[in-house]
Amino acid sequence: MSESSALYDEVILDHIKNARNYRTIEHADRQAEGVNPLCGDSFTVYVKLDGDTIRDAAFQCSCCGISMASASVMTEAVRGQTIQRARALYQHFVRLVSEEDAPQPADDLGELAVLGVVRDFPSRRNCAVLAWHTLAAALDGRAQTII
Repeated sequence: MSESSALYDEVILDHIKNARNYRTIEHADRQAEGVNPLCGDSFTVYVKLDGDTIRDAAFQCSCCGISMASASVMTEAVRGQTIQRARALYQHFVRLVSEEDAPQPADDLGELAVLGVVRDFPSRRNCAVLAWHTLAAALDGRAQTII
């Protein structure tokens, strides 16, 4: 196993075992439900805004480890970002894990980049993107997304 692969595994496992922002946000400005009916994963994503900036983001889920790790990394990545930047991260992340010929992760993606390994496991791609699609629904003011 390569050193970088071991590091990626370590980061993903840490976010599964110690998920960040796994909680509700009382009086969230935006909230959405996300469901993957094929595997049964379900999410609620909560967003607290300060103008156009995401002041706080959190989630609750009944999901697999990849979904949990992705949501944990996602909430850390979007906190403090503008809605526009969060949408850009969403689009980049979906391309990163979904496209066979996706470019190598940019350095500015931080821990999001480690989830790029999911691209090599097509059956797990929806696991990685469900939280992100749910965040996008919340930011769009939609109550639900189904992938």
